[in-house]
Amino acid sequence: MGQVNTKERLLSSALDLIYARSYGNVGVQDLCEHAGVKKGSFYHFFPSKRDLTLAALDRQWEIAKQRVWDPAFANHLPFHKKLQRCFDLFYEHQCGVKKRTGLVQGCPFGNLALELSTQDEPIRRKVDHIFRECTTYVERMLHEAIAVGEIPKQDISATAKAVIAYMEGVMLMAKTRNEPNVIKDLRQGLLRFLQAESAVTGRLRAGNGAKKGV
Repeated sequence: MGQVNTKERLLSSALDLIYARSYGNVGVQDLCEHAGVKKGSFYHFFPSKRDLTLAALDRQWEIAKQRVWDPAFANHLPFHKKLQRCFDLFYEHQCGVKKRTGLVQGCPFGNLALELSTQDEPIRRKVDHIFRECTTYVERMLHEAIAVGEIPKQDISATAKAVIAYMEGVMLMAKTRNEPNVIKDLRQGLLRFLQAESAVTGRLRAGNGAKKGV
């Protein structure tokens, strides 16, 4: 077994096992057995389970960008279609996971945030960085939507953070109920919220403009 293949097997095992079981319920021996490698090989590449997990998070984020975030937030789509596409891709993924395992496993990043944010600072920082990158996708979408008049001007940073928080909450509820359809059902809630916020912002701007003209 080549060194590159050994490292890839370990990364793949971390992605599979930690996502399915949790960080605390997976040990180095479990990872080695799943990957078909010896502990000596593990420690050749990764000083600790934490180091493997950090590398696996980087790999998971690259996969997520390729499979969800980049296709969902393609420039040719209007903002509401981008959000719909993002939720549809979340839904399709969780349907696939449930078909294979019988369980909706939720967001791999959110899972680790809930489990480790108060226990492991390096992993907390890594997950926070990933969430910030997710937020950047939404901020870019909002900038573009405002530029073409799809939505009124607003606090883009606050709105983007709220959207990511909503997405993570949806994934948590889908996991709790073990039901992927929660993702589809609550997708419409986010779109209605954004449309309502846009309408309120538009009325406030119009009212302020009228007052200035008095």
